[in-house]
Amino acid sequence: MRCMIRLLLAEDQAMVREALAALLGLEPDFEVVAQVARGDEVLAAARDQSVDVALLDIEMPGMTGIEAAAQLHRELPALKVVVLTTFGRPGYLRRAMESGAHAFLVKDAPAAQLATAVRKVLDGERVIDPTLAAAALSDGANPLTERERDVLRAAADGSTNAELAAALHLSQGTVRNYLSTAIQKLTARNRAEAVRIAREKGWL
Repeated sequence: MRCMIRLLLAEDQAMVREALAALLGLEPDFEVVAQVARGDEVLAAARDQSVDVALLDIEMPGMTGIEAAAQLHRELPALKVVVLTTFGRPGYLRRAMESGAHAFLVKDAPAAQLATAVRKVLDGERVIDPTLAAAALSDGANPLTERERDVLRAAADGSTNAELAAALHLSQGTVRNYLSTAIQKLTARNRAEAVRIAREKGWL
């Protein structure tokens, strides 16, 4: 008989988080011991409550679920991480797995499927939504370098090259080169379209 599985839920929308906690709490071997609304609260809560599995939403204030997954992987390597998303973006799947996540599922998956995934990751398996896995394979790898992603992400608010250069501690020429390369790689017409494409793919 397996011991009680101690879960942490990280989700910024209170209603979604509470509904998920209620559903998972119906499982006889699950105990939701921590709930947080911010990505930068995940590590402390996981440590404080001796969590077995952390279920992380991707879009959260403070830190994304993918960043939180990487932090947990570094600091608490025995802890299992399940990433949940509303957005079926293939790039998110790749980044989540690279960050040390053990499962990647869409949020509207049935509760029974999520419960099964939690048990599987504790048994050492990886669980990936099959539709997202197929989309990730057909989409290919993220063509952007880490620095190109940084510049494109910073450019999303419409900052000028001079503002981007100051914020990122780069020369304006370097910023211009990174943006130009990113736009070409994404076959976009301008930086705004490049940002949109990269976000839709889950590459930012």
